Amino acid sequence: SDVNELINESLDGANRVRRIVQDLKSFSRVDQAESTHVNLNECLDTTINIAWNELKYIATLERQFGEIPEIVCNPQQLNQVFLNLLVNAAQAMDRQGSIMVKTWDEPGWVCVSVSDTGRGMPEEIQQHVFEPFFTTKRGSGGSGLGMHIVYNIVTQSLKGEITCKSSPGSGTIFSILWPVGIKQA
Repeated sequence: SDVNELINESLDGANRVRRIVQDLKSFSRVDQAESTHVNLNECLDTTINIAWNELKYIATLERQFGEIPEIVCNPQQLNQVFLNLLVNAAQAMDRQGSIMVKTWDEPGWVCVSVSDTGRGMPEEIQQHVFEPFFTTKRGSGGSGLGMHIVYNIVTQSLKGEITCKSSPGSGTIFSILWPVGIKQA
């Protein structure tokens, strides 16, 4: 009976490793350095799996994925945007909290939001959140480039829009809108 249990555990471990390797390959998309049709829900799932180790000890994660059309973009850039938003959401938590990732469509737009129940930000910080080298992290906590990179990818490369809504003690919501039918750079 011990042998069967060990074999089952080994198979389970091998399946987890296979999934991680598939997600890493999908996340890096080494074979797709150019724009292609991308399913945002699939990109989010892959990025969540990659970021899960950073998230799982500090937050529960809820997915509310809607039926949305594909967009044409560079999937590596998209994954970078989602990874930065998810890691920042986790780092905004002082205690156990929650992160919600939501997708939906509106006429002419595909939308994604990442919300957290972290510390939140006052208006004076929100005004600078996308500026290069701006950080609220002390010590070696960050370079202040993550959200600047997110902003540039969303607005310049993907031709979309990103907004931040937050208040101290109430968490933060980053919302991204991409135009449907426009080929992004």
